[in-house]
Amino acid sequence: MINAGIIGITGYTGEELLRILSKHKDVKITVLAGRATGTVRELKDIYPKYADLNLKVYPLNIEQIKNETDVVFLALPHAVAFEVVPSLLQAGKKVIDLSADFRIKDPDTYEKWYNVKHTGKEYIKDAVYGLVELNEDKIKNAKLIANPGCYPTTILLGTAPAIKNGLIKSDGIIIDSKSGVSGSGRKGVKAYYETESPTARAYKVGGKHRHIPEIEQELSGMFGKSVTITFTPQIIPTERGMLSCIYTDLIKDVKVSDIVEMYKNFYKGRNFVRVLDEGKFPSIKNVVYTNFCEIGVAIDERTNKLIIVSAQDNLVKGASGQAVQNMNIMFGLDETVGLI
Repeated sequence: MINAGIIGITGYTGEELLRILSKHKDVKITVLAGRATGTVRELKDIYPKYADLNLKVYPLNIEQIKNETDVVFLALPHAVAFEVVPSLLQAGKKVIDLSADFRIKDPDTYEKWYNVKHTGKEYIKDAVYGLVELNEDKIKNAKLIANPGCYPTTILLGTAPAIKNGLIKSDGIIIDSKSGVSGSGRKGVKAYYETESPTARAYKVGGKHRHIPEIEQELSGMFGKSVTITFTPQIIPTERGMLSCIYTDLIKDVKVSDIVEMYKNFYKGRNFVRVLDEGKFPSIKNVVYTNFCEIGVAIDERTNKLIIVSAQDNLVKGASGQAVQNMNIMFGLDETVGLI
């Protein structure tokens, strides 16, 4: 049995981890913690629907966490992980960080985009980017997982087969992504409903979203050269779910049917990527509350562009489900345990 701790239980991703891990046959939740000092609280007082778990939420106490866990999930705001990761790793714990703190390999880039000093630089080299479908071999032996961001997951899974098969150019990639309001966190959701009636709107327009360096870093690694993208995120009036449309320039003369087959072969044996048949495209309603990412492709013959559409639940495959998928692999379990 794996003893698991969740730090940051009051956020969306912390709650989602609780939902998944409480049903995982190989996991015992041993520690639930907030991010600050305070009093011990009953979990049922925070989430009444989990009263049957009979768990308590403790103030953040590193010694307690080290003594009572095998793996620790960090569902914390950016830069907070720096305070706890060193102690946990030194104690031999496996750590899965859902923030961006160890995703960006260049600390200067991190500091530029997140406007905070990176105080865990010595751990960056050991952090494995936890996109299972592309990095499983490294994840198996990892001690620290940098769980991918939600937008990057849809984009990287959507583009990887085309890049690996030399189908598309590295320049001129345009990405239009839509997310449910939960992607902005509890404070963001509260502000959204308090200041405007449910609506769709773009935000961080003009290359300002913090996921851009993560996306460009991973795309550059796949292409083998520096990549710059155009990325526009949007909020849509639904709680959860994410859909990305990715516009790329084709290099080869190829049929859609051949690309679909290529994608299916690329993800053959992967449990959580569903490549749709020619002429079919992902829908958010088909992936919410699941760890699946759906992908569909089309060719715009007038412009010679390959259009890739991918969808997932931003809180599951885009965050907590992917974190559990990583944990399963780190502990030698089938990746689907607790997720299907």
